This record gives sequence, C-alpha cells and structure tokens, in this order.
Amino acid sequence: MGTICSTRSNSNMQDGAEKLKNSKIIFVVGGPGSGKGTQCERIVEKYGYTHLSTGDLLRAEVASGSQRGKKLSTIMEKGELVPLDTVLEMLKEAMIAKADVSKGFLIDGYPREIKQGEQFEKKIGPPTLLLYVEAECETMVRRMLKRGETSGRVDDNEETIKKRLETYNKDTLPVIAFYETRGIVHKIRAEGSVDEVFEQVSTALDAIQ
Repeated sequence: MGTICSTRSNSNMQDGAEKLKNSKIIFVVGGPGSGKGTQCERIVEKYGYTHLSTGDLLRAEVASGSQRGKKLSTIMEKGELVPLDTVLEMLKEAMIAKADVSKGFLIDGYPREIKQGEQFEKKIGPPTLLLYVEAECETMVRRMLKRGETSGRVDDNEETIKKRLETYNKDTLPVIAFYETRGIVHKIRAEGSVDEVFEQVSTALDAIQ
C-alpha cells in the first residue's frame, strides 16, 4: 500500500509541475524596509497573484508539528540555515497547491543569492519577471527604526539594521546583475508614497499580462 500512495503522490507532483510551466513567476527583491511586503499585498489585491514568503512557509511548517516541521525547528533552534532543497520543496508544494486558481506567484525576498535562483529554475522553473524594489540605505534605516518603535522586534535597532543592509547588499546585488543580463529586471523606485510606488509596479505587471 505504501508504494501505491508514494506513486500517486509523485504523480500528483509531476502533474502539478506541468501546470507551473504556464504560470507567471515574479521574484520580488528588496532590502529590509524597502516596502516590498506592502507592494506584494497590493499586487495580490489587484492581480490575484499568490504571495509566497519562504519565511512564512517555514514558520507555518514548524507550527504544524509535522515531521518535517520538527526537523526544521531543530535546525532553526541551533541557528543553522535550512537546506536549500527543503526550502525549494516547500515552495514547489505551495505553488502546485494553488496552480489551478492563481493568476501567478510572487516569490517574496527570493532569491537572496545567485545559487538560490539557479536551483529554483532547475526544480520549479524560470521567473517571468524580477521586481527590484530599490530604496536608499537611509530610507530603509529610517523606516525600520520607525517600525521598531512599535514592533517590539529585537532586530529593529540601528546597529543591527546596518549589518542586515550590508549583508543584503553583498548577497543580493549580484542577483540583480545576474538577471539584468536576461532583461527581466524591472527596478521600482521605492522613495515615494505607497500609491506612487504601486503605479510603477502596475506598469511592470501590466506589460506581462
């Protein structure tokens, strides 16, 4: 019986993977405090895309108490990085689950380095577009400090924020350069109001509908 169930499951995954071939996949990249989360909410509302954050998926899996969730919890408690294969497997499952009803997928905060993008394409497929929500360093620091006044997050302090931005710039800017060679990067200037920024986002998304 175990073999039959396993075969069905693999078959379902393969069927789902076929459906994803025609899906729009948008990578949404931006530094902490750039406002990409807010823009993702607007995109979901207007375009009917499915918003997927790897952090949210990991937290939900841990909270579910599943076997995989328990393993992830142990890894995260030790301060170790979750294996990339596991992250991609969870993303793929979440995308397949919505393949029939979603207009497209927003992969939030991904990829953080070139290797992640390459592995995503091998296991799931190439992105249609990369939205790069670009904000000045000073803007991101100011926004996160303001958020820290009410968020209670321990990482919303100036010293930690600057370290996070250094890491982001080191790892993520090469990703932008990598995808720019394919002509799929659309830079969004994130200095204006939420509405002004969303006008730029809409222009980019309307072009691929």
